[in-house]
Amino acid sequence: MASATFESLNPSTGEVIDSFPRSGADDVARAVDIARETWESWRLVPAPERGNILFRFAQVLEQHKAELSDLMTREMGKVKAEAGGDVQEAIDMSYYMGGEGRRLFGQTTPSELRDKFMMSVRMPVGVVGAITPWNFPIAIPVWKLAPALIHGNAVVLKLAHDAPRTGLHVAECFAEAGLPPGVLNVLTGSGSVVGSALVESPDVKAISFTGSVAVGEGVRETATARGARVQLELGGQNPFVVMADAELDRAVEAAYAGAFWSAGQKCTATRRILVQDGAYDAFREKLLARVAAGLDEVHGRRRSQSGRARPSLKMRGN
Repeated sequence: MASATFESLNPSTGEVIDSFPRSGADDVARAVDIARETWESWRLVPAPERGNILFRFAQVLEQHKAELSDLMTREMGKVKAEAGGDVQEAIDMSYYMGGEGRRLFGQTTPSELRDKFMMSVRMPVGVVGAITPWNFPIAIPVWKLAPALIHGNAVVLKLAHDAPRTGLHVAECFAEAGLPPGVLNVLTGSGSVVGSALVESPDVKAISFTGSVAVGEGVRETATARGARVQLELGGQNPFVVMADAELDRAVEAAYAGAFWSAGQKCTATRRILVQDGAYDAFREKLLARVAAGLDEVHGRRRSQSGRARPSLKMRGN
């Protein structure tokens, strides 16, 4: 077991949220062993019953939504409204995937041979490793956990170094919902140590990773080299397209939200805006005004105290 620890800090105040084990390679090996042993019984739980656990988990999240939202804001800085949306996404995903417990259909296929019946069924792969980032500390872990669990897999979850308390709360909610011990195993610590050991483990049959492109490429190369399945969600280059006949006020609000909510710290953030010529000038004027208003909202008090002028805004043309 890990003896060293690290602290999670409120990025705004420096408040210590909690201290956590700095897990190492031995902790990863132990967690994978537990997951592999538990999987032998978990995979035999009827899929509808696994779905019932996910339904109960969604209900537990609903009961703790305010608490989770507050914790998320204190630990990683997301504003309350967006933190609540983060939790709601996890709730919605859990209800949806809970329903998959009654939809895990296979296929039947006509055979070209006489007196032969052909069919396929879905089977779990075994132990799944999930590595999640700090910017969606509830939604993204649940996006990975719910599909893996409903299909009968056991999971080793490596939480983001900057938001471990929020993720551990999710694991506590799973326990409250009745998920058997050992089906979900949670590790805290650095990605270079814990994540690497998880990706390299021969008993981890699938890896789901959300993070940077550079690290994701390394995850893919290492895991696929040993035959593991890999799912990656990496950095996005997301265009926002404005057509000439668009409702410009709505388009401006959507572009502003896409670029600036969560301070742009998400893979779905708007990275570029493509505007048809017929709407370009009007859209540009409205967007610059909206950005300026946003700066006034955030920095108005600071400017009035310091006497500094607002920085000028510039936008590139075609």
